[in-house]
Amino acid sequence: MTLPFDGARRRFLTGHPPQPDPAQTMLPPWLAASALDRCTGCGACAAACPTGIVEMARERPALSFASGECTFCGACAEACPESLFDREREPLPYRPRIAVHCLPRAGIDCQACRDACPQEAIRFPPRRGGPFLPQVTASLCSGCGACVAPCPVSAIELRPVPEACDA
Repeated sequence: MTLPFDGARRRFLTGHPPQPDPAQTMLPPWLAASALDRCTGCGACAAACPTGIVEMARERPALSFASGECTFCGACAEACPESLFDREREPLPYRPRIAVHCLPRAGIDCQACRDACPQEAIRFPPRRGGPFLPQVTASLCSGCGACVAPCPVSAIELRPVPEACDA
């Protein structure tokens, strides 16, 4: 039996891990991907973030909602010495995607994401025959990521809103 070639695995084993796809990296609020080429990688935005969700990944700012949410305080934008942040654009053009391994889909009652959402963008409408299933109202969602960390099975990830992505 022949296994398919996995180039990413070979790069990892040779000490050359694959570079993250910039299109898949979540950026801090008000920061466009097109501005990253002007970023010096100083880390001032990460140091200024009071919730600790702005991290430096390969000398570029990125978001991680593993332990918190964005409060839209603007500290990251104010700390940037290069003035890369554009307060005129949508702060976080991301919306939650709930995976198939979400507990209610397995018949287990859980509404942790709804309880954590400050905008009440995640609701659980009643249904017959099992636990209520989550529904996201994208127009209410700010993309803050408050729903990500509380999920006990990591079934929520934020994805870019297609029309808000930079070309």
